[in-house]
Amino acid sequence: MQILSPRTAKAGVLESAAAGNFFMPSEAAPHAACWMAWPTRRELWGDRFAAACQEYAQIARAIARFEPMIMVASIVDAPLAQKLCGPEVRVHQAEIDDSWMRDSGPTFLIDGAGRSAIVNWGFNAWGGKYHPHDKDAALKRHLAWDLDYPLIETPLVLEGGAIFSDGEGTIFTTESCLLNPNRNPDLSKSEIEAELKRCLNAEKIIWLPGDPTETETDGHIDGIACLARPGLLLIETESGPSDPRREVLQENRRSLELARDAKGRSFELIPIGEAQDCGSDDARFSRSYVNFYIANDAIIMPGYGNVGDATARAAVAAAFPDRTIVQLPQKALPYGGGNIHCITQQQPASFRY
Repeated sequence: MQILSPRTAKAGVLESAAAGNFFMPSEAAPHAACWMAWPTRRELWGDRFAAACQEYAQIARAIARFEPMIMVASIVDAPLAQKLCGPEVRVHQAEIDDSWMRDSGPTFLIDGAGRSAIVNWGFNAWGGKYHPHDKDAALKRHLAWDLDYPLIETPLVLEGGAIFSDGEGTIFTTESCLLNPNRNPDLSKSEIEAELKRCLNAEKIIWLPGDPTETETDGHIDGIACLARPGLLLIETESGPSDPRREVLQENRRSLELARDAKGRSFELIPIGEAQDCGSDDARFSRSYVNFYIANDAIIMPGYGNVGDATARAAVAAAFPDRTIVQLPQKALPYGGGNIHCITQQQPASFRY
């Protein structure tokens, strides 16, 4: 068994840090580890709960082939999590409400002096959609304590799937999510932008329209686009003329075609169509291929068991020619409203200038 309990004693206190020189690397930069959270909210999955647990374990084992993998689970669920994930995955005990580590877990930052920090975004379960969520709201603080990392405090309510970074001063996000009054009703767009720049040491925020019709996250960026490297993005496109998201996805693409990053570069865009014929008309079902995890030397991406899988895999392989592409069939996970990127959170490797 590799179950790790939180520290029960510590010299000193949990520290706060100024943003200073801390920044958010790109997801393609080297990782120290990957974090996930074990399925907990049974009503989300219904009779698919056991299958969801199996898929979480399968994803964790796949990532563990390429980098250290840590699964957060409650004291009750930790033994099952360890059994299904196997000895390659470490289980870390912490109380949680839900299993979307991208959103409720830490946004890790690093600086050039070899230090790490965590941004303590506020978390209100995607605009108050799920209750309770107090344990998830406290998770970043608890993990900062366990890891002995300082916290960068902020009043922003924000989920990790709402942002990504190119590691060179540019942060990407969506208006439909961060400007939604269910997150930060008292902050203007310019105030949110300024706080993002402060917390992440960013120079420019690129705002995409997002997707106001998306029912779970109000249009997270990680269901629309993914950065392969600075200047190169994979962008989700419609599965066909009858795709109900066709206009939304076209608007996001047009925004990226007109945008420039912090270095003044335009973007090369690789289109990936949404999955077709998934056998579900559930409004929450995630059909995204761009919602994948970038691991050290690998991409762990979803498959849906249909004709689009091979085409999507080829597009991802073209964007990441030096990485192994691992495509895993997902039957239960998409019913929760997200996919592999949504349930993972990279911990970047620190470095020194």
